[in-house]
Amino acid sequence: MPKRTDIKKILVIGSGPIVIGQAAEFDYAGTQACLALKEEGYEVVLVNSNPATIMTDTKIADKIYMEPLDLEHVAKIIRYERPDGLICSIGGQTGLNLGMQLYKKGILDECGVKLLGTGYEAICRAEDRELFKELCQEIHEPVIESQIATTLEQILAAADSIGYPVILRPAFTLGGTGGGFADCREELLPLAKNALKMSPVSQVLVEKSIRGYKEIEFEVLRDQNDTAISVCCMENVDPVGIHTGDSIVVAPSQTLTYPEYQMLRKAALKIIRALKLEGGCNIQFALDPYSFQYYVIEVNPRVSRSSALASKASGYPIARVSAKIACGLRLDEIQLSMKPACFEPTLDYVVVKVPRFPFDKFADANRSLSTQMKATGEVMSIGRTFEEALLKAIRSLECGIDHLELAFLKDKSPAFLMDLIRRHTDERLYAIAEALRKGVRAEDIYDETKIDRFFLSKIQTILQVEEQLKNNPWDKEIFLTAKRCGFSDSYIARSYGVSFQEIYDYRRKNKLYPVYKMIDSCANEFAGNIPYFYSTYEWENESKRSLRKKIVVLGSGPIRIGQGIEFDYTTVHAIWAIQEAGFEAIIINNNPETVSTDYTVSDKLYFEPLTFEDVMNVIDLEQPEGVIVALGGQTAIGLASLLSQAGVRIFGSSSGSIELAEDRQLFEKAMEEIQIPMPKGKGVFDVASALAVAKEITYPVLVRPSFVLGGRMMHLVYDEESLKQKVEEALHLDSRYPVLIDKYILGQECEVDAICDGSDVFIPGIMEHIERTGVHSGDSMSVYPPYSLKDEVIATIVEQTRKIGLKLQMIGLYNIQFIIDANKQVYVIEVNPRSSRTVPFLAKATGLPIANLATKVMLGYSLKQLGYVGLYPNRKRWYVKSPTFSFSKISGMDVVLSPEMKSTGEAIGYDYSLNRALYKSLRASGVRVSNYGTVLATIADADKQAALPLIKRFYDLGFNIEATKGTALFLKENGIKTRIKKKISEGSDEILESIKKGYVTYVINTASERDSLMDGKIIRRAAIDNNVAVFTCLDTVLVLLNVLEEMTMRISLIDEE
Repeated sequence: MPKRTDIKKILVIGSGPIVIGQAAEFDYAGTQACLALKEEGYEVVLVNSNPATIMTDTKIADKIYMEPLDLEHVAKIIRYERPDGLICSIGGQTGLNLGMQLYKKGILDECGVKLLGTGYEAICRAEDRELFKELCQEIHEPVIESQIATTLEQILAAADSIGYPVILRPAFTLGGTGGGFADCREELLPLAKNALKMSPVSQVLVEKSIRGYKEIEFEVLRDQNDTAISVCCMENVDPVGIHTGDSIVVAPSQTLTYPEYQMLRKAALKIIRALKLEGGCNIQFALDPYSFQYYVIEVNPRVSRSSALASKASGYPIARVSAKIACGLRLDEIQLSMKPACFEPTLDYVVVKVPRFPFDKFADANRSLSTQMKATGEVMSIGRTFEEALLKAIRSLECGIDHLELAFLKDKSPAFLMDLIRRHTDERLYAIAEALRKGVRAEDIYDETKIDRFFLSKIQTILQVEEQLKNNPWDKEIFLTAKRCGFSDSYIARSYGVSFQEIYDYRRKNKLYPVYKMIDSCANEFAGNIPYFYSTYEWENESKRSLRKKIVVLGSGPIRIGQGIEFDYTTVHAIWAIQEAGFEAIIINNNPETVSTDYTVSDKLYFEPLTFEDVMNVIDLEQPEGVIVALGGQTAIGLASLLSQAGVRIFGSSSGSIELAEDRQLFEKAMEEIQIPMPKGKGVFDVASALAVAKEITYPVLVRPSFVLGGRMMHLVYDEESLKQKVEEALHLDSRYPVLIDKYILGQECEVDAICDGSDVFIPGIMEHIERTGVHSGDSMSVYPPYSLKDEVIATIVEQTRKIGLKLQMIGLYNIQFIIDANKQVYVIEVNPRSSRTVPFLAKATGLPIANLATKVMLGYSLKQLGYVGLYPNRKRWYVKSPTFSFSKISGMDVVLSPEMKSTGEAIGYDYSLNRALYKSLRASGVRVSNYGTVLATIADADKQAALPLIKRFYDLGFNIEATKGTALFLKENGIKTRIKKKISEGSDEILESIKKGYVTYVINTASERDSLMDGKIIRRAAIDNNVAVFTCLDTVLVLLNVLEEMTMRISLIDEE
């Protein structure tokens, strides 16, 4: 049937801020969906609270509301906008749950809004564990023995009935949140309590465990005409038991026999038809490796996290097609690259996805992988073989690894390695390779891991090529074999004992270049011209170089803490600006979650690792005018020097200017020359020098390595013992660069994003942080325009920003962070010679296309030509950025805020009232803002005086105050009625029980890095695990109180004045 004409306006619900389990994949899907609906002529209204994503750019939808994704705010938008239809299936679990709430509350009926695509009943049958089990039994599809439970007693009884081991799956959660395995009743009890809390409907599926089965995923599509297709079959390298988001995933499946594949494909299509889903759907199966026995694990009745991977792996735009199905089109009516969308893609290559974990930042976290997802991002690579794709993926991770080896494992015993493998940590793949090198039998590894023997044999192939390389240096045929196997230049260089530059020169001399193959979705069976390529060492090159002038943009690689989708936003804007300037825009990136790796965005997409070798291979083929590195975060900027040395033109700030900003000694000298004050400090290369510097500038000091992201390994240190430890850790990370020791200045922090063209500077805005120094800027709430800075301070910041931009010879974007001390003295903390995390937020707050303007400046436009010089006038509203955290996903880590960044995403709130903007921002970031209940306070001695007026304000608002003995006595002495709670270290669990039972609304806990007591850490962890808001910084508490006082009706005596 043709598209629907009874609807004109469609509301699309996004997925909100990035958290583990719900990341940029949904922004990619949402962007595709919005553009597809606009393409069909519909008016698109988008609601999404994430300022970092390109999805909330005004080019993507006709109207954009960046409001909290809750029933209250979205209902208001519906009543005001009166859309004809609603699409909630591309916004992840957040969007789906919100759509269900709107339906159940009658708001859609009240306003005459149709739920487009999959209907309410179909979603319920897929999401509700019991209803889905009944459906599978009706259509004779096998499901794992299971029981639904809504109380702790029911969970325990179900486990006894089914028999251990069991797995718990809470209903209506994302990323496996709250789930896990239990082998006995003792393991089940704490898991069951948590699972009930994590499910928004307190419903948990207790399932028989089938750990060790193969896990297979199918991405399928269906339209109203009941046409259903399989888009992609993906196989997890890890068996059932490790969350698919944490597993290495391969497409197409590598170990299924033809009968097995057809059996599961048929089942997937039968299920989507039985559910009557319309659009994309993800179905997960468990398959016994020794028989044809399989089980349906679960169905996601929406565009899933795997949909982005399947789309990029196959070249089939699942979200785009799903959006068009939702507005009535049939698959055969939707055109994709000269083909109807009813075809099933065929892959003549291998795609490997490898997850990116945050353990480099969270050293104290539990690294064992299970059913609860822990990865913050992922990389995807493409090759002709599994070996080639795997090694390309490994060097795409940007963990300082370029091969299937970890240096610290080389001297470990087989016993140590097997123990590491048994624990299923993120390092298991490297441990497997090392164990095989040390003679451990592949069969023994299979017995421990149940990783298919096929994948183990492929690892053995890689090891065999390693040996051939070492034994036959410079043998051309073996060299080519290694390259076809995915070996990097840098690994071969180590094997030969030469520099990677010598390997690159050898390849150039012998004309040993990769060719580029096209991703055309049909294995070249039909004519097509999709500008989407991957490299391999074969013969025919399918990437034809055009005669147009072209510019390469380097993306930012995998999403991780400190470098998120903000850089995808700036990369996409750079592509648009390059195209507007008349150039061909070429993107190199390896992240399947992002909009920049949608082949329709740029003129050409190369899905490749972001290393010197892989980037230069593309440059050697395309011969561009130059490369833009300043918009891809630290990943791209880190390649500037090597590319420049290779004769590649860098558009924007030169490699020399970048070094001037990032080299501590050169930067200090530059600041002295233009008389701009900095906190006292020095760069050191050993512990003795660090101790001497700290003694000179006095404690406390900030310690951090050079050239890192997100404040990695940045610490506030108070004494010599801590300093020794932190400096040793930083030197171990990278001894080539100095460790920076700076005097800690307590003050107000703010930051500026600016654009310089070499003659003039444009400042879109100044952002003031809520939290003072000591909390990483990425974890701090940020307000635009500044709420407390005096005019003279703002004038100083503007002048210093101008002088720094001109002195460092910046061309394009740069970011400066400032501290203002109690005497209103302005200090420069650091300068980032590139786009920063705050650019998307500031662009949306000011309404300025900041990244677009910066790109045009890099291309040679002057700021005067573009019409922007000086400080841009403030807007009338307040804009607040709040961080979002994924603490509940990673057990074992402490949640106290510090100079090292821990947030995974951000949300925005805006209003003409600052307090209302703060309230909306907190709500949008997931903080439960409640104006009644109990406050549990455990305050460090140094913070008690500062905390006193804040606790008093909670008391005056009617909150019950509870505290540990020292804090309680202090509060009582100052007139605040306080209930004393015994400390955990005294053998009491009453604090933990109070948190678990839901009595506590807020936990306020402050500690210094010197605090060795574990009580605070245990309390903070218990609060996170029980969804209780935790505040470790008093500045954030102050903001919360301002919000609560505005929204709370107070009680008072009748005769009070």
